[in-house]
Amino acid sequence: MSVQNSPLILIIDDDRAIVSGIRLFLKKKGFRTEACNRPADVMDTLNEVKPDLILLDMNFSIETSGKEGLKLLRQIRSECPDIPVILMTGWATVQLAVEGMKQGARDFIAKPWDNDHLYNSIRFVMDQSIPDNISPDENENDPSVIGQSKVFQDILQLVHHIASTDASVLITGESGTGKEVIAEMIHALSKRRDRDFIKVNLGGISTSLFESEMFGHKKGAFTDAHSDRTGRFARAHLGTIFLDEIGDLAMASQVKLLRVLQEKTYEVLGSSEMKKTDVRIISATNKELEEMVYQGTFREDLFYRINLITIRMPSLSERTEDIPLLVDHFIDQICNIYQTGRPEISNATYDWLSQQHYPGNIRQLKNVVERALLINMNKKELTSSDFQQVADMNKKSGTPFILPAVGQMSLEDIEKQMIHKALEFHQHSISKTARALSLTRSALYRRLAKYHIPYESKI
Repeated sequence: MSVQNSPLILIIDDDRAIVSGIRLFLKKKGFRTEACNRPADVMDTLNEVKPDLILLDMNFSIETSGKEGLKLLRQIRSECPDIPVILMTGWATVQLAVEGMKQGARDFIAKPWDNDHLYNSIRFVMDQSIPDNISPDENENDPSVIGQSKVFQDILQLVHHIASTDASVLITGESGTGKEVIAEMIHALSKRRDRDFIKVNLGGISTSLFESEMFGHKKGAFTDAHSDRTGRFARAHLGTIFLDEIGDLAMASQVKLLRVLQEKTYEVLGSSEMKKTDVRIISATNKELEEMVYQGTFREDLFYRINLITIRMPSLSERTEDIPLLVDHFIDQICNIYQTGRPEISNATYDWLSQQHYPGNIRQLKNVVERALLINMNKKELTSSDFQQVADMNKKSGTPFILPAVGQMSLEDIEKQMIHKALEFHQHSISKTARALSLTRSALYRRLAKYHIPYESKI
């Protein structure tokens, strides 16, 4: 291809150094380039140069929220709907990129970018025809996707790298770190985005119901099969299936799941017909699956089948520099819900909040902020003492749990102790205890049996 006939790429960015670097790289790859440094000149430039693709920066020196970039994207999509747009952002939220994808962008690149990644994204977008009408992501504003820490940025880069593939992904990490949201993000950025994203809580499916839930059944297949049922794999066909709490899956069910993943076929209960399945597999767990493989409680072949790519979600204690951002997000969100004025928070209070321990991670931090706001609804400023008041109230409302010294208790011992305390606090109500521990009733019953914990049969 001659240079004259090569694709023309328009770079929209107010950082002239970045523009120069991108233009030099793209020239070496055989592309023609044009640049626009001022948002006000974008539409005039588009009318003059007619590019084949646009690289659009989201943040300009006039503001840093990304709103200017989204406004430009809407204008471009309105005036030039056939020109594909790739977003470039140094602002540390996946939610901004997903909002841009919703509004018609084809891909996004996080700064600082990798040249090979940039080139592959450009080639992919130019070679593919992706539907513009992407369904809204209900979790686009989820705080689990906010952060500027390096550990979070590394996850963001990895999500972007693997989203366009069909590689199976295993997401690990403590409860409350945002595993499900990252799974949804991978789907939202993938080629399957216009298909269904089906969530399955494997911890809540008993062995006897596994085949019916996952593969479906025909009317009369068993005693209570009063009508046909469509299984989760059929609903996820050509889309993504999210297997949450996969570490809680019984061994018998692991065999059945492995067979589907290997053969890409399954049989509906009550029918001899084999159904084909084409799904992307994303799994999540807060358990150490490698240790379970070693102990013989999780199949090794299934383990390697589901974790071609592994994403480990960091605990909040590993990304404390993100806490002020999260606190700000929660305050904006809660004030909007309750239609109240936004209180000020000093840097000293942000520092204090960042030094606290949050074993429940993002979920716990949100609870602390929300309770502090509601208790001090009319205050113009929240201080560390206001948040400390919430912590003290939490301690009084239930038996505090203190972590043991290193080496004195195993994780199983801690889990067993937590279940004992939760049962005691909720007067042996299974439903309330399960909710308090973020478990299904079935998952709680399995743990009670595992640890031989006696309980009174109260719903």
